[in-house]
Amino acid sequence: MADPVVIQCAITGSIDADPGRRPNLPATPEAIVADALAAWRAGAAVVHLHAREPDGTPTQDREAYRGLVDALHDAGCEAIINLSCGSAGGRAVRDERLGPLELAPEMASFDCGSINFREQLFEGDLPFLRRMAEKFRAFAVRPEVECFDTGHVGLALQLRDEGLLDEPMVMQFVLGVPGSGVPANVAMVEHLRRMIPPDWPWSVCAIGRAQLPLNAYCILAGGHVRTGLEDNLWFRRGEAASNGALVERVVRIAAELDRPVATPAEARTILGLPG
Repeated sequence: MADPVVIQCAITGSIDADPGRRPNLPATPEAIVADALAAWRAGAAVVHLHAREPDGTPTQDREAYRGLVDALHDAGCEAIINLSCGSAGGRAVRDERLGPLELAPEMASFDCGSINFREQLFEGDLPFLRRMAEKFRAFAVRPEVECFDTGHVGLALQLRDEGLLDEPMVMQFVLGVPGSGVPANVAMVEHLRRMIPPDWPWSVCAIGRAQLPLNAYCILAGGHVRTGLEDNLWFRRGEAASNGALVERVVRIAAELDRPVATPAEARTILGLPG
């Protein structure tokens, strides 16, 4: 039997709330918690969270993240909680992004380099990456190393060689981001995979219409899967998605392809978490 596939659901992201254009995107703390619970109950072993203010404004404020984490724990959520160390849509820069690590979550995102993200420059210079790696280690948080291009994989390997990131790293290849110029296709996935040891857990974050085909490819190729409204708002053309429905679809595809879906406990073992 194939190894279980870890399903991660990215609940909301950091794009500004716009109920007119994105009515299905959870944009308040209460909606984010409700969608995270729905994704977990549908089969997601990991929920990836960005925080928002009550009015929907993205934020990296530690206490906003604490509210989400506490609410999920109070609701009995067993999924791995993976907090964002992103920029809250450009509102936080460099070390301001790292406040959520002080909550000592099981996992958090480690964006491994700089990139053009839509109309903004998302900064990740090497001195900052070193400080970020040290803070991850100080709070015993497992990094999910997000690589938007081949150079980011190279930086991750350099940080490993410098003793700042531990093997095996949990790798996520982020493809198809508007402005980045990096395509979301199988050729790029395989190019990035060849740069890392074959026993490292890996997944793909693919944007928009590329999400579904690369979800299926990851299941076939032995990787893990990221889905969710942060990356794709549509179930199919003209039909808005929900986080729960996107997870349910991945569960069905995995069943058709004879790949078991990891429970949260199994995912902790696969991803190298304490358990």
